[in-house]
Amino acid sequence: MYSSFESKECSDNHNAPTLLLSLALCIGMIISYLPQHIRIIRTKSSEGFSPWYLLLGATSSASGMLNLLIVQWSLFGCCKFLSAGRCFESLLGFFQVTLQWALFSIIMVLYLVYFPRHLKYQKVIPISSEDSSLVEPNYGATEHCGNHDHGQDKAKISTTPEWRLSVTLGVVVILHLGLLLFLSLTLLVYLPSKTPPHPLLSLLATFLGVSATILAVLQYAPQIQKTYQSKLVGALSLGTMAIQVPGSVLFVLSLVFRAGTNWTSWLAYAVTGVMQGALLIICLLWKERQKALGIDDFGNALHDRQGTEESQQGHLISS
Repeated sequence: MYSSFESKECSDNHNAPTLLLSLALCIGMIISYLPQHIRIIRTKSSEGFSPWYLLLGATSSASGMLNLLIVQWSLFGCCKFLSAGRCFESLLGFFQVTLQWALFSIIMVLYLVYFPRHLKYQKVIPISSEDSSLVEPNYGATEHCGNHDHGQDKAKISTTPEWRLSVTLGVVVILHLGLLLFLSLTLLVYLPSKTPPHPLLSLLATFLGVSATILAVLQYAPQIQKTYQSKLVGALSLGTMAIQVPGSVLFVLSLVFRAGTNWTSWLAYAVTGVMQGALLIICLLWKERQKALGIDDFGNALHDRQGTEESQQGHLISS
């Protein structure tokens, strides 16, 4: 409980550069995530997202957020001895990672809300009236079909495995956050508040920090492997990665130099930045390779595409 805190244990440290850096990163995160949110809402479709990517990203960011909640818990108690401005500044690191978790979680919510209808349902046709458990899937159906060669049997509509997997992973994300948040708050409230933290809290914080790192590595590893094996940039945006990689460096530094954090608090974000940097380097190498081979980001010959464009222009002129 906070009763064990004394005002003398709370230092009123003001670090203007760190404060400005954290505020800039928060604003930058909002700006970087808003286009994705708006795009899903405007198109009313979340097609193209991998549910596993969203699962790993949501659980990784949640683990990092709860890690910082534990290691900076004493700062919450100090807020009753500090001004509102100093309290906000001291907790800005926690607000920073919480904002990232919230912005990423919004994507997962929108993914489920705007899941494409043609990928959500499938048509199943009973093979016989005696054994209707055997069905033939037909993806993309949204309406019942008429009678077929099976007498009175009709095609039925059911949800697709992809939609059921997405819902299941969404439930896993909620359970992961709920259980770990309950455990963290229970230990923080009922264990004695002291410096250094109780061994159980230190163990939990380390577990959360390490698990966040592992999940972050798993989140980006498949994309790096796919891009490396395909030897093509594909639909990846070099501009986006060029902004995110230095941004992740600033994000990590803002946590490293913030009071009340340790390596478990920023390691996940450092690993994420390294993985993004590796992906960017691979894409730059493949970009040069594509230029040398005369192909575009998707492996199509550039002269063929130019010839197609010229023929289309000639057709328009002649018509």
